[in-house]
Amino acid sequence: MKIFGIAAMGVSFLIAGVEPATLQNTAQLLVVTTKDWQSPDATLQRYEKEGKQWKQKGKTLQVITGKNGLGWGRGLHQIPSRAKFIKKEGDGKATAGIFRLKNGFGYQPFSISYPYAVYKETDHCVDDGKSKWYNQIIDSTKVKKDYNSHERMKFPKNYYKYGLVVDHNPKAIPGAGSCIFMHIKKPNRIPTVGCTAMSETEMKSVLKWLDPKKHPLLIQAPGSEMPRLLPF
Repeated sequence: MKIFGIAAMGVSFLIAGVEPATLQNTAQLLVVTTKDWQSPDATLQRYEKEGKQWKQKGKTLQVITGKNGLGWGRGLHQIPSRAKFIKKEGDGKATAGIFRLKNGFGYQPFSISYPYAVYKETDHCVDDGKSKWYNQIIDSTKVKKDYNSHERMKFPKNYYKYGLVVDHNPKAIPGAGSCIFMHIKKPNRIPTVGCTAMSETEMKSVLKWLDPKKHPLLIQAPGSEMPRLLPF
């Protein structure tokens, strides 16, 4: 795979000959399902389109989401007009909806076909809604700091040793939520503050499975919402 564009600000990946993923062109789906809006416990299933049929690939994974459940995020879907749960910055909810996937990431190189970035301690994901870098991953040594809150993309714990950036809130609307990832879970299935987490082995298997030419998407929601979100 040839990556011909990697922007330092926001780590934006452009892949030769690959259009942005949509429900019309996707042939790979990560489907994360919770039992209701409040539960952090979820399953992750991988689906691949073969001809006109969608088939599950691999085993169902037991994953963990936000400590306060889910809220509608901002992605490729329409938020229902009467939605009761909508993702906001700092609410402890993971994002529900349909989302593009940006790049994989980790603390060290990883040979996969999907776009992947090695992050260091000075790479920050900005969650300060007043910053022009809000909801972007930046090299803090190369920008003028205008933010008071951020996440370090590398730190002593291994939670970001391998991960995947979810393209939630691509327009960076202040307060709508930022820095949403899939990453390695904490011990004892401790819920996240807004991401979706799994074991290191499972995270690596997901990253290896993703094929940029199949335009993968994430669909994440309670089971009651899945019939209107899934393309099958």
